[in-house]
Amino acid sequence: MSKVIIIDDEPLARSIVLEYMQEHKELEIVAECNDGFQGVKAIIQHKPDLIFLDIQMPKINGFEMLELLDHTPSVIFTTAFDEYAIKAFETNAIDYLLKPFSKERFDLAIEKWKLKYANNDPEKNLQTLLENTPKQPDEKNRIVVKNGSDIRIVPVQDVMYIEAYDDYVKLFTKDTYYLKKKTMNYYEEVLDSTKFFRTHRSFIINLQELTRIEPLEKNTYVALLKNGKKIPLSRTGYAKLKETLGV
Repeated sequence: MSKVIIIDDEPLARSIVLEYMQEHKELEIVAECNDGFQGVKAIIQHKPDLIFLDIQMPKINGFEMLELLDHTPSVIFTTAFDEYAIKAFETNAIDYLLKPFSKERFDLAIEKWKLKYANNDPEKNLQTLLENTPKQPDEKNRIVVKNGSDIRIVPVQDVMYIEAYDDYVKLFTKDTYYLKKKTMNYYEEVLDSTKFFRTHRSFIINLQELTRIEPLEKNTYVALLKNGKKIPLSRTGYAKLKETLGV
């Protein structure tokens, strides 16, 4: 018996999945959730094998929710995204049900999961998915983080700087920092380049926090932030930062 969770803010969409699931006796619905916060908690509690996940939901979207997971289930999306957006995901070995979907299309997705994913590595599939999904508009304005069981939405303007940390990054705010399993390249691409600047391969700063550029040693410099933190500047970063600041 495989455990399944449905995560969708639309009651009608959840009811359709429940109806279509009735013939699949080998699958057990262990939870229904109407947003990503509930979804994370249910996944921690039940450790499902498969989830049906909407992408566009209030509070946090489906991709942001997936980034918070420690347990990695297989994912079938139930989404209203248009077909052009879906084509961007086709190489990631995850199925997508475009709303409204028929029972025949639903059954096909279940069979596809059984054949291709049940004995595969869902963590690897999920990582590939998250690395290749188109960026969502909200990602430019906020970062969703998990600290223990606590989920927080951090406005990007509250991030003072970002530091590389093995397979993670550290997001520093005024009072604390958060770990996020993302790359520096990801944040360099997603964040507004007029507000955030990559000074070094291991650092991105919020330009609003920059007070001045200081010499360190011969031909080397650091960026001094309002909190007194000195951020390394590579030679390329130093030249580009001067150009950005018009100095």
